[in-house]
Amino acid sequence: MHATRILAIRHGETAWNVDTRIQGQLDIGLNDTGRAQAQWLARSLAEREPLQAIYASDLARAWHTAQAVGQAQGLSVVAHTGLRERAFGDFEGRTFVEIEAELPEHARHWRQRTPDWAPPGAGESLLALRERVLATVEALASRHVGEQIVLVAHGGVMDVLYRAATRLDLQAPRTWSLPNTAVNRLLWTPEGLSLVGWADTSHLDDRSRDETTA
Repeated sequence: MHATRILAIRHGETAWNVDTRIQGQLDIGLNDTGRAQAQWLARSLAEREPLQAIYASDLARAWHTAQAVGQAQGLSVVAHTGLRERAFGDFEGRTFVEIEAELPEHARHWRQRTPDWAPPGAGESLLALRERVLATVEALASRHVGEQIVLVAHGGVMDVLYRAATRLDLQAPRTWSLPNTAVNRLLWTPEGLSLVGWADTSHLDDRSRDETTA
């Protein structure tokens, strides 16, 4: 089969994740928990998953997560702006509560997942995000047929990939989780994406890990 195995991974935790503050394309780094998650992820993949390539969003939280994986595998990480988080315009830097209070009409479109609506201030619509992400994944996966690659990106990117692999509409309510550093397994062929497994966080739950590596 002409297929590429993809491990799609959301970046480690940031302080803004904890605060429910929209990061978008602002360059927010990992917090201490996020750095530890990246190390546990890297060790787990090095033990279990041979990789041929690692690609990552160039935003620090994804890039540094990917760097940990690359160092454990002896692979260089290749940055790709097509894996960036959705651009949220004026939402960026605000919490969910602040958005509801300060931009209620825009918040309604956000909640309802209006496909062609974009956040004010040069935000990106869901349609534009999907087009960008799927074009990027196709371009990268088509280079590695018969191989396994890692893509380290963001929650919005993971959401697009899940919907594409399960043929779910952009407005379908989200019933799946997007944990930090979860391993999401996809298969790419020229016909598109299919879902193999989702939200594997066993590397975070493994009580036998050496806590001193955090």
